[in-house]
Amino acid sequence: MRQPDDRSIAERVADLGAERRTALLQALPPQDCALLEHDWRFWARPSQLAPLGDWQCWLVLAGRGFGKTRMGAEWVRDKARDCDARIALAGASFAETRAIMVEGPSGILNISADHERPVFEPSKHMLRWPNGAIGYLYSGDQPDSLRGPQHSAAWIDELAKFFDPASFWDMLSMGLRLGSPPQAMVTTTPRPLPFLKDLLAQEATVTTSGSTWANARNLAPSFIAHMHKHYGGTRLGAQELDGAILEDVAGALWTHALIEHYRAPMVPTDFVRIVVAIDPPVTAHAASDACGIIVAARDDAGHGYVLADESVEQASPAQWSAAALDALQTYGADRLVAEVNQGGDLVETLLRTQVPNVPYRAVRAVRGKWLRAEPIAALYEQGRIHHCGRFTRLEDEMTNYVPGQSHSPDRLDALVWAFTDLLLGADQVPSIRQLKNDP
Repeated sequence: MRQPDDRSIAERVADLGAERRTALLQALPPQDCALLEHDWRFWARPSQLAPLGDWQCWLVLAGRGFGKTRMGAEWVRDKARDCDARIALAGASFAETRAIMVEGPSGILNISADHERPVFEPSKHMLRWPNGAIGYLYSGDQPDSLRGPQHSAAWIDELAKFFDPASFWDMLSMGLRLGSPPQAMVTTTPRPLPFLKDLLAQEATVTTSGSTWANARNLAPSFIAHMHKHYGGTRLGAQELDGAILEDVAGALWTHALIEHYRAPMVPTDFVRIVVAIDPPVTAHAASDACGIIVAARDDAGHGYVLADESVEQASPAQWSAAALDALQTYGADRLVAEVNQGGDLVETLLRTQVPNVPYRAVRAVRGKWLRAEPIAALYEQGRIHHCGRFTRLEDEMTNYVPGQSHSPDRLDALVWAFTDLLLGADQVPSIRQLKNDP
């Protein structure tokens, strides 16, 4: 069966011979040529245009670089042509809502023509269009901020990254009651979350799927080559590039449902220990593994908590050691734990060069990754380890790792070292920890 042509009109024009292309453009009145710059129907691939019909949620599940952000911004621009529009705009945090959805290269401000560009009022978390339409900025980690406000439309970006996407969606839906009909657009890289699967299955949801490769003409060739080389044919590539919702991996020690079930609704304050665990890379060049840096804690009841993933990509030894030391100070941790099978004394030397008296413990792997990880996975199953937030890269490593079938799980290794020290080590006696702000 012949595949539908998903090229944009602009791409089809570009694919004409130079002579035909020039003749076509010269035949257009100058004013029409000028309008093409901001005509989304000209630049968009058919798969990027809003679907027809009576729907409540347009769910765009697509790989990175597909053009999801541009799709969302253009959809909002179209909705804002109604002077009575009241539009909710939400990313995983206020910073992401502003930096990506509003001010980013494909954000609302940059894709708008001068005569219709809204005024951004950061202090009020608000966009005001010249015709009277208003956009309200929200943070995905504050679902209660949606109690009360009413909207006629909503664009939610990267919903799968939200700490509690189900609660945010519930609060948003209850206030989506203006206009005819009120509609929401969700643009996200898919993850196998129960909530996302439920939203996908709802009768009032229409779905657009797509891959990174569909937008290859607008992406750097070096990026496309790198993605193919390192992630082609992998599960991570299927999710992040092909836009597929993956099922649990047979044989993996963790499932997304397990992590979700015991996720902490808030960060406790009664920690007796906090550590920063490091899984340093062997090399330091463009193809190097990440340096896994996980911040974890233990409370007086013997439960463990993941506080942060401060891992760094393709960093030099000076860079990742500085990142680990920053995490030690930021979270008031009482120890750095580092795996030294590859780096030997170099890891400690790097750290002590910057902070001579840094509290440090070296650990060596005498068993394989799987054997080291099994006791920690058992603690998760017992409900004794909780994630204080949503750590996408870490959780993907945890749920995808099978010996011999997966890329080196740098974040997972650091996580295992952290909880081995906190919950399985010999020094589990609670102690009074001096916080960083204590005198």
